[in-house]
Amino acid sequence: MSETIQKQAAEAEAQVIAVAANTLPEPVEAVQPLAEAAPEVSQAIVTRMGEIDMGDSNSIIRFGSGAQAELQTISQAMLADVRNKDVGPAGDSLRSIVTTIRGFSVSELDVRRKPTFWERLLGRAAPFAKFTARFETIQGQIDKITDSLLGHEHTLLKDIKSLDLLYEKTLNFYDELALYIAAGEAKLADLDAKDIPALEAAVAAAPEDEQVIRAQELRDLRAARDDLERRVHDLKLTRQVTMQSLPSIRLVQENDKSLVTKINSTLVNTVPLWETQLAQAVTIQRSSEAAAAVRDANDLTNDLLTSNAANLRQSNKVIREEMERGVFDIEAVKQANADLVGTIQESLQIADEGKARRAAAEEELKKMEGELRDTLAAAKARGDGIGDTAGTAVPG
Repeated sequence: MSETIQKQAAEAEAQVIAVAANTLPEPVEAVQPLAEAAPEVSQAIVTRMGEIDMGDSNSIIRFGSGAQAELQTISQAMLADVRNKDVGPAGDSLRSIVTTIRGFSVSELDVRRKPTFWERLLGRAAPFAKFTARFETIQGQIDKITDSLLGHEHTLLKDIKSLDLLYEKTLNFYDELALYIAAGEAKLADLDAKDIPALEAAVAAAPEDEQVIRAQELRDLRAARDDLERRVHDLKLTRQVTMQSLPSIRLVQENDKSLVTKINSTLVNTVPLWETQLAQAVTIQRSSEAAAAVRDANDLTNDLLTSNAANLRQSNKVIREEMERGVFDIEAVKQANADLVGTIQESLQIADEGKARRAAAEEELKKMEGELRDTLAAAKARGDGIGDTAGTAVPG
């Protein structure tokens, strides 16, 4: 909440206290008759009786209407304010603050929380970044809402003062109606006790040719008397409704006062408390994040120490084993020597076998060469006709 709003809220608090301390007078229920009224009240009743002209029906219809003129002016001004003022947004502002704060989820502070499927799908920011952005949004919303609440508070304070004036004028109208009702009842009593009996006597005493006119005057007076009685009855009903409106005005006023007090308490006490709690939440989260970073660093150091020690032991074992080995393993030398001896023996065996096969082949070659030579020689002898087979040759 800005310093300007805080200053305005503090200034409004004094007005709230003054408005809450203001008390309104209570109405007087009974109507004082003319005979029982105090001298100043009696004079006021007589004055209002003088407004009645029994020969003018309009004076009876308008009887008591002048008292409502000032009240109507105040009521019209109040109605204009009511059309321009809606108490609903003030309550909505309070609900908006509660909704905004309740929407702040502590689970979003957990940086190790795995993102949900929707968060991964929509590519939302990391939890703490989202939390920081949300805190900034909440701060902006609170500033706007507090400014709106302050405006509603000023409007309600103005309405409460207007309701004070309306209550005062309504109470004056209520008292004025009592005077008009007393004046009307006194006039009705005079008509019943004096005017109508006197006119009845005048009708009875009038000559025959004037009796019709006198009788009409009597009927007109009685009709006007009945109209006045109905008008007084209407004034009584109006006074009753007016008396009922007085506690209604006070009830609305008390509601406005309660709402103003609640708004002021929210501005002065609740909003700063929420802002403090939010600031603490940010600090706590940052501390938790720093502690987590330190813990991760320590864990990494421990992991490096243990893994390096294990790697050193393993590599030292391998190196030492290799260092203690000879250039050649004795088993490898023995195997190589055995293979070499076997190879030499196989070579000698193969050479001997090859020599034997060559000697046999030479004998075969010689044999085949002799056979070939003998065959050729035999073939030549038959061609010359010489030899053991010459006599047996068949002629060609």
